[in-house]
Amino acid sequence: MTRITAAMLLLLTGLLSACGSAPDKIAVYQNEGFEANETFSRLFDASVEATCEAARRALLSQGYLPTTVKPDFISASKNFQPAGEVHVQIAFHVVCAPEGRLGKLSTAYVNAIQDRYALKKNPNSTTVGVSAIGSVSIPLTPSEDSLVKVASETIPAGPFYDRFFALMQRNLTQHEDEQ
Repeated sequence: MTRITAAMLLLLTGLLSACGSAPDKIAVYQNEGFEANETFSRLFDASVEATCEAARRALLSQGYLPTTVKPDFISASKNFQPAGEVHVQIAFHVVCAPEGRLGKLSTAYVNAIQDRYALKKNPNSTTVGVSAIGSVSIPLTPSEDSLVKVASETIPAGPFYDRFFALMQRNLTQHEDEQ
């Protein structure tokens, strides 16, 4: 065997083994950048109570239903049906924390989680044992449909939250003008 043939054989073996191996899977947390410019928070020139009230009003104005309302925490959700057999729910969580000693600044930490559900059909049937044939499955009713969660993810930092923070700021400005 010549050196060229041996090198070709070695190269071919390497290529074949590379094709057969599974691709490296990167763990989800490896993509977490913890970038300072992509945050889920914003500083407001208002008290904790006023900041969370602005968040509550922003969520209400967009059709979100509050589930928990406290002076420093808001939780709300909204349902969507983008397609016939698909249901999406967005759950919003806002935590307002004081900044500085005077209580005139606060940071709103916001997190929105999108859950996706799909319609699953569960046929109802019963099994009857017949000695000569074996068992036979007979449908009783057409079917029962149920929603099954198929995906859940945190909405990434970016324009979605920027629009929310802008609406919060507008609410705070209106509140200041009224006082």
